[in-house]
Amino acid sequence: MEVASILALTDRLETMDPKAKSTLLSGRRVALLFYESSTRTRTSFELAAKSLGATTTLVSDKSSSIEKGESLKDTGLTLRALGAECIILRHNAGGAPMLLARMTGLPVLNAGDGMHQHPSQALLDLRTMIRRLGVATRGGPGEWLRGRTVVITGDIRHSRVARSNAMLLPRLGAKVILCGPEALLPEEARCLDVEISRDFDQALDGADVAMMLRIQRERLEGLEIDLNEYSARYQMNADRLAQGKPGLVVMHPGPMIRGLEITGDVADGPSSAIEEQVAHGLAVRAALLVRALGVSA
Repeated sequence: MEVASILALTDRLETMDPKAKSTLLSGRRVALLFYESSTRTRTSFELAAKSLGATTTLVSDKSSSIEKGESLKDTGLTLRALGAECIILRHNAGGAPMLLARMTGLPVLNAGDGMHQHPSQALLDLRTMIRRLGVATRGGPGEWLRGRTVVITGDIRHSRVARSNAMLLPRLGAKVILCGPEALLPEEARCLDVEISRDFDQALDGADVAMMLRIQRERLEGLEIDLNEYSARYQMNADRLAQGKPGLVVMHPGPMIRGLEITGDVADGPSSAIEEQVAHGLAVRAALLVRALGVSA
């Protein structure tokens, strides 16, 4: 399974001599092409590339010819002509990374495409769970999370993070429960290998991981959502954490809205793995870059 080889490469890079690691991508050029705002994903990809010795350039829709109406194809071809050997793309349209790879012939890493996928986030989330839960990864990946339950709660309708995790984690043996009101968690989600719950307290019973998602206010137009009622029913707070399984791991891909989907004391408390997720993101994305550029490590 590719997941196992990526995580093994991540481990090797973390233990590699820093001087040797810093030359792995020496002289290679990486372009970050972002059509949507980003803090964690963009910064971690950029810092990962630089830690490996690569030269990076950032192109955003706010400070380039994209703002003037240039197409994705032409922007990609321009970056290729300027010497980019790999493109990291965040785009508001699902499938854009695959399309750009086909048009340019370059390796394209998906940094989030519309409401479709966010694969590197799912990988860093998995690595966080493995480390926090003390999971042994010596056997086949299909057994890694056997007997573990992961509850994903929040705006699942619009979440590429939820979709990527819901596709990955069951393949590794996890029981995945998607939780939220029907407006944010449509019944169609049952087509995935997951369970659906409308009762957060019930879903948390016996869970090993609670992954909270941001309520994406910018995408709530036309949906009847009472945010006060949502917080009462689905917020991760100290009371719910105390009622959960001992050792329950709390995660959040960010950005967080403290006081809405999660309280500050939980986000900053010992059960929170949120900062660890960010750190694992740097490590995983370094591995993805090395792999994309065909370098041995």
